Amino acid sequence: MLSLLLAISLTQTPDTVALDLERYLGTWYEIARFDSFFQRGCVASSATYSKDGDDVKIVNTCYVDSLAGKFKRIEGKAWVPDAKEPGKLKVQFFWPFSGPYWVIDVAPDYSWALIGHPEKKSCWVFSRTPTMDDALYDALVGKLKARGYDVSRLIKPLQKT
Repeated sequence: MLSLLLAISLTQTPDTVALDLERYLGTWYEIARFDSFFQRGCVASSATYSKDGDDVKIVNTCYVDSLAGKFKRIEGKAWVPDAKEPGKLKVQFFWPFSGPYWVIDVAPDYSWALIGHPEKKSCWVFSRTPTMDDALYDALVGKLKARGYDVSRLIKPLQKT
């Protein structure tokens, strides 16, 4: 029984971080993600966040299938529904549809971030640079696994270097 309680306590983590939205703004490069229909074939993906009044403007970009492929760009917005939980954002790219965007972990210096879905349907590993050290990546995958994400679903699309 004690070992079960210890195992549970080691795998339970807060849902999100106390996000400093100002520090989160700027460009992030996608290091890994769960594949999804809206990013199918995307490589060299990045997301740029900037203030837009009370909201955050999002500009996502990628190339389709290769670095020489068609360039894709989509704009959306994000907002914090509850100021007491700043890491739990909502994102919207097509009105009236919105979805959860949870910042589940972030480096103290905001050099990397882990983004997830409350039902673990999606996740991303972001970095401020297009590449990431393998040891750091492995550690971040371990964090996702500890939170219950099926890390076997992660893909690492090609990124510009």
